[in-house]
Amino acid sequence: MRALLVVNPKATTTSGRTRDVLIHALRSDLKLEVAQTEYRGHARDLAREAVEDGAVDLVVALGGDGTVNEVVNGLLAHGPGERIPRLAVVPGGSTNVFARALGLPNDPVEATGALLDALEHRRERGIGLGKAMTEGLPDRWFTFTAGLGFDAGVVGRVEEQRRAGRKSTHALYVTQALRHFITQREQRRSGPVSLELAGREPVPGLVLAIVSNTSPWTFLGNRPVYPSPRASFDSDLDVFGITRMTAFGTARTVRQILRSHGPSSADVAPDGPSGKHVVSYHDVRHFTLVSEEPVPFQVDGDHLGSRSRVSFTGVRRALRVIV
Repeated sequence: MRALLVVNPKATTTSGRTRDVLIHALRSDLKLEVAQTEYRGHARDLAREAVEDGAVDLVVALGGDGTVNEVVNGLLAHGPGERIPRLAVVPGGSTNVFARALGLPNDPVEATGALLDALEHRRERGIGLGKAMTEGLPDRWFTFTAGLGFDAGVVGRVEEQRRAGRKSTHALYVTQALRHFITQREQRRSGPVSLELAGREPVPGLVLAIVSNTSPWTFLGNRPVYPSPRASFDSDLDVFGITRMTAFGTARTVRQILRSHGPSSADVAPDGPSGKHVVSYHDVRHFTLVSEEPVPFQVDGDHLGSRSRVSFTGVRRALRVIV
């Protein structure tokens, strides 16, 4: 099988030596070309070129969720189709939500072994993806989440810290979330975001809106976080929102999210966390989030600035993944 390995040399949890070992292992079973990313968006460009050249059957992303997202957007630059190469993932980031949601080991060496076993036994699956459309940006595919409002603001704060030299850790996310909660007091009381669904009255006043393409939404270390427990690669999109973030109410919702153990859990209601200020929808194909003022927007943990209107679509079986 002809394959392109897209390597992010700045991936958090892999060293040069580890990458060399992984490349050697993959070359034992694949006709492998290796390309290292050199700038933001390079992984997308490499994957798009692979599709247009028609020279490879498989694209392997070695990096974190940002690298995976870029590769996916490159593969689907012209939309889904039969001639799109398969995707495989070797996790190399700090969280690796997409790879772990697929059931892959979080260790890159173990994940490489799982990939080689999947190739040998021809294991693959079709997965659904989300697509976000907003004025001023190209359409953006996402593998596990997108968000408008509070959670995207936290992502933006973390990216600022990383640009200042801080290492991406779960502790950094928690710290920035607490700081954002403290500083956004007015926005927490009356959110500017409305959810618009065809055939229904708009749902106004959202402080945050989290769109999930799979479950969990993210991880805190080894602990999965489930705002939308029923979200799945086999369904359309789930939406979770909060209309008011008081200290007590938010703490209660966080406990519910962390207490869940996924779609089969008996610890939570079928639709996930509940409460007076909680909004949730499951398996929605099309909807739009509209804000009274520009608010932070993120896709797969990548902060994309502030936006006032974003439309979302769930696309089933958009991509085939080696698992």
